[in-house]
Amino acid sequence: MRTYAIGDLQGCHAETVALVERILERERGNDPPAILFCGDLINRGPDSLSTLRYVQALAQGSGGRIDAVLGNHDLHLLAVANGIRPESGSDTLDTILAAPDREALLHWLRERPLALFTKHHLLVHGGVLPQWSAAQTIALAGEVAAALRSAEWTGFLADMYGNQPDRWDDDLRGTARLRCIVNALTRMRFCSAEGEMDFKLKESATVDPATGLMPWFEVPGRRTRDVTVVFGHWSALGLRITPDYIALDSGCVWGGQLSAVCLDDRELLQVPCPEFQRAKAKAQDR
Repeated sequence: MRTYAIGDLQGCHAETVALVERILERERGNDPPAILFCGDLINRGPDSLSTLRYVQALAQGSGGRIDAVLGNHDLHLLAVANGIRPESGSDTLDTILAAPDREALLHWLRERPLALFTKHHLLVHGGVLPQWSAAQTIALAGEVAAALRSAEWTGFLADMYGNQPDRWDDDLRGTARLRCIVNALTRMRFCSAEGEMDFKLKESATVDPATGLMPWFEVPGRRTRDVTVVFGHWSALGLRITPDYIALDSGCVWGGQLSAVCLDDRELLQVPCPEFQRAKAKAQDR
């Protein structure tokens, strides 16, 4: 069974279907492939509801072969749906919030992990702190998953937001510990050599070295260099395929490409993504 990772969908349903069908066509005659989504299944794009329904149906009918990690937009949906956060002007969540199957969709979403490990690849949405090994990352992601699946899960969501603590300490406990894990796995792009996270720089792939910041995957001595980390979240960085990391957010929702990489042989599959740009232009013409 071959395994594919797919970058941020962000509600681009037609492109998601087209890319999955390309994967299935490529694997015709072989064992059904595993497909792993790098989070941010929804929001900003033209059809968040259909995208979420499609991925849910794929996963539930796959016997565990198909899954997704949670991204910051997925967590935002859970918070908005429970009255914890307001919608922003750029959100495209209304159809999910008004859907008759809303609760089933939200329940499926909150049971998704924040990290997956397969075939010597560690899959997350945002990043991995330099102090964490792959095994520790999976264990810490499991702590957040347990909070999301608990009876007090809405309380966890209410406490999840904030930029502090901005660095990891093994002695962190409670809300501070869980928030730090969530911020690293779903929001981080840049950090210092000591692992202090920065959340201000969003629209760039580079940073002035004088700040002491660097992309998290360039930190010297990063403990996940013995595996390949696969992630999305960073459209300004774009598609990058290297031996020790694969960046898969190729700007689908901004009119770029939706990308999938086969983890077994590094073959790249892409579909163009004009749908959101057409929908945006049409709305501006009204």
